[in-house]
Amino acid sequence: MGDSIKKLTILHSNDLHGDFLPKETDGKETGGLTRLAGYVNKVRKEKENVIYAIAGDMFRGSVIDSEYQGLSTIDLMNNLNPDVATIGNHEVDYGFAHLLFLEKCAKFPIVNANLFITMNNARVFTPYVNIDVGGMRIMFIGILTEEVLASTRSEKIIGTFIDLESAAKEVGIICDNYRTIRTDMTILLTHIGYENDCKLAEMLDPDWGVNLIIGGHSHTFMEQADVVNGIPIVQAGTGTGLIGRFDLQYDTEKKVIEDWKWRPVPINEDTAPKDEIMEELLDSYRTKTDSKYKRVVTRWARKLTHPCREQETEMGNLYADLMAWEASYDVMLFGSGSIRKKELGPVIEYQDMVENTPFDDNLYMVEVTGAQIRRIFQHLFRDEAWIGETEFYQISSALRVTYRKSTHTIEGFTFKGEEITDDMRIKLGIQAYHYNNFDEFFGVPLEEVKPNMKPRVVATSVNNIIEEYFATNNGLDAKVDGRITILE
Repeated sequence: MGDSIKKLTILHSNDLHGDFLPKETDGKETGGLTRLAGYVNKVRKEKENVIYAIAGDMFRGSVIDSEYQGLSTIDLMNNLNPDVATIGNHEVDYGFAHLLFLEKCAKFPIVNANLFITMNNARVFTPYVNIDVGGMRIMFIGILTEEVLASTRSEKIIGTFIDLESAAKEVGIICDNYRTIRTDMTILLTHIGYENDCKLAEMLDPDWGVNLIIGGHSHTFMEQADVVNGIPIVQAGTGTGLIGRFDLQYDTEKKVIEDWKWRPVPINEDTAPKDEIMEELLDSYRTKTDSKYKRVVTRWARKLTHPCREQETEMGNLYADLMAWEASYDVMLFGSGSIRKKELGPVIEYQDMVENTPFDDNLYMVEVTGAQIRRIFQHLFRDEAWIGETEFYQISSALRVTYRKSTHTIEGFTFKGEEITDDMRIKLGIQAYHYNNFDEFFGVPLEEVKPNMKPRVVATSVNNIIEEYFATNNGLDAKVDGRITILE
């Protein structure tokens, strides 16, 4: 190998979502921050030139995160010591000002090119960072999904280039202005989802010199990298049970990547030693949260599942029904993405409860006509819904809908056993996040719905309702019973 050929290893994670503690899989300990840190440290010792990047959504999902409003997560991430991170949509969950405070606590650079302050178009974050390693200069540019707007709807001072065309243009601006003769590689660190990564890659001008796209947001598990427009695109699923790994050879004279290999590496007893310092830090947080969160709230009849957002699920039916229990509205539309665990139970500790539904916001009631609810469901079941690109809802038992994908038609639609007519009136319960994004999520303007009945807040905490229901009901069970029937 000539002197001009340099080796580089890039490790990457995304959508850690507070998945800090190990799990038991087939008698083996898998995942957890202790082993993830152990693997990163091991590779840093074994290889000469190593970069570790995180592609967004470090926050949300664990009581260790929520109890300290993300401060604990930043502390743990500082210990994990990434070279660069970008922000995901959940980074703004505790409010935008709080995110800027958390960024101040981070001992690693956080890059994002397309969030800006609307008054003067000033960027909120540093758009890119140059990392010098082994005589090579690697430029990382951060790009975020338009979904971030959904959680910052009330914060009018924050905007984003919401479409991919504008994001691509922004990449071009940064590359044209800041990519110099010294830049060896340009990497996009994105949080826009796999499908959008592919679309973005198509839009990039080869002269901008983008070499790789490392993504997040869609929780995509990949066996191998996909190459679009000559650019490898990768993502490492979700959580700490997996890390992505590039091994590259770069020719510094020709300024080209001579060779690259990518693979997903499982994090477990065989691949990753424990990092003792991380274990100690985690234990200190866990000890503090255990005393508060380990109490048993209820026992379900059995383990319930929520395997996929885009379908009716056991847990979805349970939550939608309990939210409609003794409610002043007729039907609960419970955000499918508000349920965070794929399975839960039968014993439910307080920690399980709040980790499963971490988005504790107000509950709104709106009234719709039969014609409007038909348009809403026609919108919810559009083609993008089936690739995880849109909001989806779990519905309480009063509603039944049958939809045929091939013809895009609702074939059956009943409310309390009666076929829904255009002039029928139905009161809906929805979470504040969905109310604040009503037009976009439901496809019917809120202004059109308001004359039916003035929308109002009927509860100030979703989790108060859930906790009370769990505390007063043991042996809860739920089955998929045909509320949402999707025909091909």
